[in-house]
Amino acid sequence: MRGRGNWKIRILIGLAIVAFAYFNKCSNTETNPYTGREQHITMEPEQEIAIGLQSAPEMAQQHGGLYPDEQLQAFVDAVGNKLVRNSIAKDTPYKYDFHLLADDQTINAFALPGGQCFITYALFKQLNEAQLAGVMGHEIGHVIGRHSAERIAESQYWQNIAMGASVGADAGSIVGAIGQNTLLKNGRGDELESDDLGVLLMIKSGYDPYEMIEVMKILKQAAGPNRVPEFQSTHPDPVNRIEKIKESIKKYQGA
Repeated sequence: MRGRGNWKIRILIGLAIVAFAYFNKCSNTETNPYTGREQHITMEPEQEIAIGLQSAPEMAQQHGGLYPDEQLQAFVDAVGNKLVRNSIAKDTPYKYDFHLLADDQTINAFALPGGQCFITYALFKQLNEAQLAGVMGHEIGHVIGRHSAERIAESQYWQNIAMGASVGADAGSIVGAIGQNTLLKNGRGDELESDDLGVLLMIKSGYDPYEMIEVMKILKQAAGPNRVPEFQSTHPDPVNRIEKIKESIKKYQGA
């Protein structure tokens, strides 16, 4: 009888944790005014900006610091700021900065919460101006879409759900695996949304959006034959991204 009572208490505690996690998620759901998409967010834009500014020096250091050419840095800044100035990005509360990193081996670009955007020299040197605009537009899209803040909130949600399942029924590992798969799937959605926003920003700034497709070809070639399968990656396959980009171009050019 005593063991059964402990089991019931564990179930009740587990259900309470799950219920609290779900209530917290519902109470922190809001509509992104720039994308129109509902999101689970637990931080304010000011917090996103602070996280980005705090993390930027470390992220730059991991890629060899900034590229030591002020003219090229100014060029990246000019392209990025042109995209912001001519688009919905200018109406957001974020502080956009654009950084060219010295890393000449790793083909990469990324954005931190709040507006810090980076591109490695390894990728930069393969791009023309319009293609650079496509890459920077994509990274600005991550900021506008609040993707980092959303993933942080979702990760916390699934950790709490897994904790409740573990306390109540020793099923935490199963729920945790479901949560990881959900985060992977949503991560791929983030990339497609950023591509879509990148196309919009390019068009608004007078760049040829078809150059975004050329960027995808460069990324596909860089990944080579040993690319991680899409179902295991946070990034959709470049071929699939190209088809979605074509849809976005048709949507925005016809608007």
